[in-house]
Amino acid sequence: MEVLKLTTKIDESGYLNLNIPTQLAGVEVDIVVVLNPVSSEEKQQPSYDFSDLVGRLTWRGDAVAMQRNLRDEW
Repeated sequence: MEVLKLTTKIDESGYLNLNIPTQLAGVEVDIVVVLNPVSSEEKQQPSYDFSDLVGRLTWRGDAVAMQRNLRDEW
């Protein structure tokens, strides 16, 4: 299975033309197309700056022992 992601334009008449080379030849394939409009503003500006939420947690204890305890509860 191949996952392809690309950004392209739909022509003025509303047609989307795809010409994608693959490593497959002479086989039947299923194709899923998801159309997600992209504005030029979204490409240039991030939607939110998470830098004020960045932090660091400190762990006191044995991480492996805690993992085993949690696993044994099941």
